[in-house]
Amino acid sequence: MSGYRPLDLAKLCNATAKLGRDGKVPSGKRTWHGLPFKVGGGRGGRCVVAFGAKLNAKPLSIPINRTAYSVIVAHRLLDSKLREGDNVGRACAEYVFRYAGGEELVVPIRERMEIAIVPSGWGQLPFLAWPDSIEGLPPRYEGHWGAAGHRQTEANGAYPRDFYLWPWRNPHPERKLAELLVRPLGPRFYVGAVTLGLLDEEPFRTQAKREVKIVLPKKADADQRFALEVEVDRGVATFPYALPRDPVKGFLKDDFKGWGEEKNEKASPAYVEIAATPSATVTVKQGGKKLGAANWGEVQRKKKVKPNKRLELILVDEGRNWVRTTVLDDETGKPVPCRIHFRSRDGVPFAPHGHHPHVNSDMGTWHIDIGGDLRLGQISYAYIDGRCEGWLPRGEIVVDVARGYEYEPLREKLEIKPGQRELTLRLKRFANMAKERYFSGDTHVHFLSTQGAHCEAAGEGLNVVNLLLSQWGHLFTNTEEFTGRPSVDHGGETIVYATQENRQHMLGHLTLLGLKEPVMPWCSDGPGEAELGGNLETTLSRWADACHAQGGTVVIPHIPNPNGEPAALIATGRADAAEWLIHDSYMHQEYYRYLNCGYKLPIVGGTDKMTADVPVGIYRTYVHIPEGEPFTYDSWCKYMKAGNTFHSGGPLLRFSANGQPIGSTVNLPGNGGAVEVEASARGVLPFNSLELVMNGQVVARTESKQPVRALSLKEKLTVEKHAWLAARCSGPKYWESRKHQDGWRRGLMAHTSPIYLAVGGPWWMFDLGTANYMLTLLHGGIDYIHKRSPQHEKGSVTHHHHHEDHLKFLEEPYRQAIQAIHKRMHDLGIPH
Repeated sequence: MSGYRPLDLAKLCNATAKLGRDGKVPSGKRTWHGLPFKVGGGRGGRCVVAFGAKLNAKPLSIPINRTAYSVIVAHRLLDSKLREGDNVGRACAEYVFRYAGGEELVVPIRERMEIAIVPSGWGQLPFLAWPDSIEGLPPRYEGHWGAAGHRQTEANGAYPRDFYLWPWRNPHPERKLAELLVRPLGPRFYVGAVTLGLLDEEPFRTQAKREVKIVLPKKADADQRFALEVEVDRGVATFPYALPRDPVKGFLKDDFKGWGEEKNEKASPAYVEIAATPSATVTVKQGGKKLGAANWGEVQRKKKVKPNKRLELILVDEGRNWVRTTVLDDETGKPVPCRIHFRSRDGVPFAPHGHHPHVNSDMGTWHIDIGGDLRLGQISYAYIDGRCEGWLPRGEIVVDVARGYEYEPLREKLEIKPGQRELTLRLKRFANMAKERYFSGDTHVHFLSTQGAHCEAAGEGLNVVNLLLSQWGHLFTNTEEFTGRPSVDHGGETIVYATQENRQHMLGHLTLLGLKEPVMPWCSDGPGEAELGGNLETTLSRWADACHAQGGTVVIPHIPNPNGEPAALIATGRADAAEWLIHDSYMHQEYYRYLNCGYKLPIVGGTDKMTADVPVGIYRTYVHIPEGEPFTYDSWCKYMKAGNTFHSGGPLLRFSANGQPIGSTVNLPGNGGAVEVEASARGVLPFNSLELVMNGQVVARTESKQPVRALSLKEKLTVEKHAWLAARCSGPKYWESRKHQDGWRRGLMAHTSPIYLAVGGPWWMFDLGTANYMLTLLHGGIDYIHKRSPQHEKGSVTHHHHHEDHLKFLEEPYRQAIQAIHKRMHDLGIPH
């Protein structure tokens, strides 16, 4: 290989390597760290030059007879007394480099310095020699089940297989080296190969990584789906990653500041980090096919190299500073928790130390809780407590900072000057909903730790996180987080409650908030919720009863799916609220259906966060707690059930009817009357429309063709019969919402719980179509219990309940719901 020449030691080999890997050392031509070596080749299988004890106690000359900048020796120690208390640095041999004129340079070869045993044992690598394997990357897209955690490291350490490679740098490269004389000093060791370095460079890389931009000039190459690979023969390269297409100008113009960026899925532009010797070759492939190659030294000298028409490499590293950043609340002047993203002018991300510039290699993160990081499209954000530190590139950078929906996001261009060590940023408060007694919470979060939930909630300006224990087959999650009480941060602003989501794949899911004791079983009836081959042990209604018995709160998550038992929960009053996860017409219509049938049910917002590409509270619930009532977890749940709530995926809503707030019942005379309705929406993210909905139909709206950050409505409606009203806002025509960059691509929207309009008496509504719809679901559930659900052989088990008839226990809530609906129909004179 260019620049390095191996010596042939075949005639000097005097031993086989019985202590090598698998009983032998691989002989012949070898490449280690991109350098050529030649091992063995002696007669009778002799492959090494052995020294010490009975192996060879006499000095041995290895002829060189030429000039060289360096000499690299592949050797290995066979005896060690370090674990018996011997001192580090025991001399094992002397390597004498003799020049043609007779002058000698004597170098001691010491244990743990220039040589060591193989295997060396953890933490016992030599200080001045390299293992014959190289540091590198694990497989990017696949691997053994048990290696999943190691794969996330994106770094494999180097350990010796057979040899250590010790480089000697020649102080007189202009003078011919006559020989290398090896003088053993007692311990057994052997030399397997010697290679001469003919280039004026360190044979092994000592330079830290540098960022290189990859550009594919041909459109046909650039537009391919990203599948780049970068190989370096005499050094290392990180995984390559796609860069944003417009990392500064377009990024700064985007009106969704602080909330991510559209992901670039294409092959160009991209970047990689490289650390290598100057003589290294950098090879770039796309989909396994070579695009081109370049010399690393040339890339560093010229800054831009175009080896052919299909590839351009640009060195974008301009140096870096270790910078301590503080983000202050502009009003209080104190550090404020938030999430933050830094990037260079080319879009290369620089994460604060302890965080990831790419979360899990930009791949999936289900059930992977990664270090307080968030990925929104192209961007990875780090959750910080208002302070962070780490490397930032010198020159122009862009910073992107956000804290939920009540602070103005900050996205601006800055300059990091040489020597700069400090950076101060300021966030301005947009709204203070807590001062208006509205406290935000996420009803549906998985997999975070309690402390992780506190960290991320604080960064999103979220007051409450419901961290839900649950089960997926044989996987039980967050078991250790359950304490039966809230975890409150020291300032009292953030509350995390580890509670439960109990699940059944056909009948439904149920969120049980505020549990003091676990409600078991968590899941039932087989995959994908319960274990393989499991039985139907219980129903949602029984879970709800157990939750209410503890004073807890029951929420139907992602209403109505799975759509089996929600009808029973609502008909029997077991559900305290319903949750939306996405901006979806089906969820809306199902919720409206139950309101139109006379069931009072607040709407709440949750995320079902199970991945690092979902921020806690991107869909959140604002709950009004009256003045004089303290903000606690119990009060938050209590007033959530009371109904003065709104769901927000961005905008902040205000809504009243005849001056009465969300969740109220407005009483009108028997002949009805006028209702004055006021609604307003404002937000840090732009939207287009604000609507009033009565009984599921839009009765008033205002819309802006261009996205705006504030809209309001004031209407006088004539109401002649019982009704409900709600306010909602989103994109054009409401359903054409701007999409967030989270993994669900949720729509930006907000929706209030209803205000109920009662005409001439207590509020009621009834819809025969909905009642029959509910009855059909209930009878379907009973049929499922009896005809399809898996059950243990009768009499072969003792169930968790005390009822003798298990099937009756399961169907009883369904019978109760049917009876409740029939009673309503009977009271209204409707045949059933």
